[in-house]
Amino acid sequence: QRGKYMTKDQMPLEKPIENKAELISYLEGGSKPEDGWRIGTEHEKFPYRLDNLRPLPYEGKVGIRALLEGFKKFGWEPVLEKGNPIAMVKSGGGSISLEPAGQLELSGAPLKNIHETCDEVTGHLQQCRAIARDLDIGFLGLGFHPKWSNDEMPWMPKGRYKIMREYMPKVGSHGLEMMQSSCTVQVNLDYKNEADMVKKFRASLALQPIATALFANSPFKEGRPSGYLAYRSRVWTDVDADRQGMLPFVFENGFGFERYVDYVLDVPMYFVYQNGNYIDASGQSFRNFLDGKLPALPGRKPTIKDWEDHMSTAFPEVRLKTFLEMRGADGGPWARLCALPALWAGLLYDTQALDESWELVKDWSMVERQHLRDEVPKTAFKTKFRNQTVRDIALDILCIAHAGLQRRAYRDSVGLDETHFLRPLFSIAESGITPAEDLLRAYERRWQGSVDPVFQEYAY
Repeated sequence: QRGKYMTKDQMPLEKPIENKAELISYLEGGSKPEDGWRIGTEHEKFPYRLDNLRPLPYEGKVGIRALLEGFKKFGWEPVLEKGNPIAMVKSGGGSISLEPAGQLELSGAPLKNIHETCDEVTGHLQQCRAIARDLDIGFLGLGFHPKWSNDEMPWMPKGRYKIMREYMPKVGSHGLEMMQSSCTVQVNLDYKNEADMVKKFRASLALQPIATALFANSPFKEGRPSGYLAYRSRVWTDVDADRQGMLPFVFENGFGFERYVDYVLDVPMYFVYQNGNYIDASGQSFRNFLDGKLPALPGRKPTIKDWEDHMSTAFPEVRLKTFLEMRGADGGPWARLCALPALWAGLLYDTQALDESWELVKDWSMVERQHLRDEVPKTAFKTKFRNQTVRDIALDILCIAHAGLQRRAYRDSVGLDETHFLRPLFSIAESGITPAEDLLRAYERRWQGSVDPVFQEYAY
């Protein structure tokens, strides 16, 4: 039956959805043959003024609007909401968008290998630096803002953020911190079919806390140590129980596209975007929307575009769209922006590596997976697991990824394969010292109890 479903590209975005089968078909339509698999990398960073280290407001001579408009000279075009630029796009070049407090995000184009990904990241950061020189600003890559409180962070003029801002405090304690003060790097990867998606989802979800440890880079909050090595990851444990977490059902018999659709249908809605406006539907049911009984828009049925918007409001550690998103890593410096896609492509885009990754985690219980998720933000590599530590597991998966990248055998113009992008992660795991612990040592010693030097030493 599913072989008769429309592919994603055949689905008209504005045609009303008639039944759940169309939503399942949408996910099935993301399936691609192996030679069509691509790598999409996204990363966020904090812009700040050089003179006082403060975040940028939207308006003003030194503001987010001016920053976005600076990309025009590199061929980017603005996306407007109510007349305000809220993103920049370029044909074939992905997009540059804003998180709630002005964190700047590059959503990269789908690329074939990590060499292309790293070229893309490098080009983007060069453009950022050119604009930064004109505006006298800098960019910082950490998982959580090290200095300013949430009350001191700005809000961007995006309608969806206003709705989320009002809803978040009703369902969790750290939703606004997540929105305003966190930055991540993530990678998006393809699947061949439903069985391939299931295996990749299970292996990557179980291993997500290991990636969190390797990329732990958010030890500060409001100018002081937070008590966590990955405070960004800690924040995500109390944002909204209805839309976060380790998704135990992914590991249950029968999991597939339909079960994930059922999960997303039960995630409470935030909004519906219609005629240039965000309609507040917070807490309402997409199942009612399917039946034309949404209180916010009675009689209206959803389109695939509405479904895409709604899927983007589920926030598990791995998220399924028409690809899989790896969401467990703190933002960080240039080398680690290239290392994350190398890690996951090495683990998931080679058949033997995927088999070995699944073999490593397949007998982990739900309790054990949740233990890793709960403890890693605080203790990272030192987290105990059975008769070993997370550091031991990290070294194991790095070796699996390294071999997977070797077998992929994508070489650059001087003959290097993709394995060299893993070197920063091997250095971290072999030392047993996370990036966050490096930051804490600097804070305690050469920075003499101040986080301000991080804006110089760790800027892009």
